[in-house]
Amino acid sequence: MSVLPARTATARTLRNRPLLGALRPRRPDPASGAGRRLGSARHDVDRLDADPSGRRDLPGRSSIVESALYDEAGRRVASFTRLADTFRELRAHPGGMAWIGLERPDENELASLAREFDLHPLAVEDAIVAHQRPKIERYGETLFVVLHAARYVDQTEEVEFSELHVFVGPDFVVTVRHGACPDLSGVRTHLEAHPAMLARGPESVLYAIVDRVVDDYAPVVAGLDADIDEIESEVFDGDAAVSRRIYELSREVVEFQRAVRPLQRVCASLAKGAEKYQVTEEMQAYLRDVADHLTEVADRVESFRAALRDILTVNATLVAQRQNEEMTHLTEVSIRQGEEVKKISGWAAILFAPTLVGTVYGMNFDVMPETHWSWGYPAALVAMLGVSVALFAVFRWKRWI
Repeated sequence: MSVLPARTATARTLRNRPLLGALRPRRPDPASGAGRRLGSARHDVDRLDADPSGRRDLPGRSSIVESALYDEAGRRVASFTRLADTFRELRAHPGGMAWIGLERPDENELASLAREFDLHPLAVEDAIVAHQRPKIERYGETLFVVLHAARYVDQTEEVEFSELHVFVGPDFVVTVRHGACPDLSGVRTHLEAHPAMLARGPESVLYAIVDRVVDDYAPVVAGLDADIDEIESEVFDGDAAVSRRIYELSREVVEFQRAVRPLQRVCASLAKGAEKYQVTEEMQAYLRDVADHLTEVADRVESFRAALRDILTVNATLVAQRQNEEMTHLTEVSIRQGEEVKKISGWAAILFAPTLVGTVYGMNFDVMPETHWSWGYPAALVAMLGVSVALFAVFRWKRWI
């Protein structure tokens, strides 16, 4: 989804361009003497601007990824490495727009942004704590949007999720990123290549960011699709570790669904605001395009969940079938062993009878009348043979041998 083709740049009047019905211009010309937001907050910011050390009492490294000021025609006026410089130049350029990108900012940095742009404390708290579901909220003149970005990592075949918080006012956009994605530098570069888009104001930046987040879902969908195909092959190949992989992939799909479904409601809210407050038809078309792509992603994710449920059922059936086969095999082996034991026991009993007779008459006692009987030896042989034949007949009848 491309963002927008270049169009003839037109001057943007913030006073006549509310962001999807949520924003109202409030930054007057400093020359009019009416540029104070909250008295104490303005005093704090001005004091920070005047700090000759160039620091804002922020411990550690700065979280500013990129900060720039754009004029009414959508052209970049200047770039900054300090929030104080951005605030000062924005006040000096009425009609301009500041776009500040932050990554994991600390409380002090967000507090300075809250003082300068009148950000609501609840929204600031959400941006600090993170772990929010995708949502859109309006606090006075400011929109607060939470997005969940996703990235598929080919090396580990896993999906990484991160949060992106966006504050959008009549003359500013602040992005707070909690993770490695999305790469907003590409969004900024594309918009700067089409200044007519930036000239439409902060709503264009918000659209472009949502568009990038949704576009980044496509590789994730493709990666999950490939993983599911691999799992299907592993299931029928009898891989023992496939059950764990199904469980892990199911968790990723569920988390992905938690990112996509609420974002659909966010896009629906933006679309309703656009219709209500007469945002340009072209911008509404782009919002509908994003919503359509998001619907496709949601449908694919739902199909992934259904496929994984089916795969899990098939895997459980195959595992049970293999267990039954193993139990059958073990039973057959046990039965064969029992038959062998019976044969051995039968022959041992048959051989035990003549051995017993021979042992009795081999004790060499002096007084054994049978040893002096002329028929004693034949009688002993007949007894041994008779007992053996009788035992053989019994075991044969019992099918032991």
